[in-house]
Amino acid sequence: MAKGTLRAVGPDEVPPSPPKKLTILEAIDAGDRLAELEATHRRIGRAVQDEETPARDLASLTRRQMEISKEIEALRRQVKEERDDAAKLDDEAFDATAV
Repeated sequence: MAKGTLRAVGPDEVPPSPPKKLTILEAIDAGDRLAELEATHRRIGRAVQDEETPARDLASLTRRQMEISKEIEALRRQVKEERDDAAKLDDEAFDATAV
């Protein structure tokens, strides 16, 4: 089914679960750079939000959070561009003599 196409939902259908958010260590083990950045971003966000975080740490944490935001945005843009480029490629005719 094409993306963006609407259809009736069957009575027994349930919506798909959102993808599981990996922990920092899970993302590292999986080799998923984007998930690693997102998990680190969430972890730093919790520290910034926490009122117990020492004031002396807030500036560096906030700066790093903003840097990670930019890295995530750049990586997402790169992944999207690579997908778009791959979708535009036409298959070439098979040449058995090349094998």
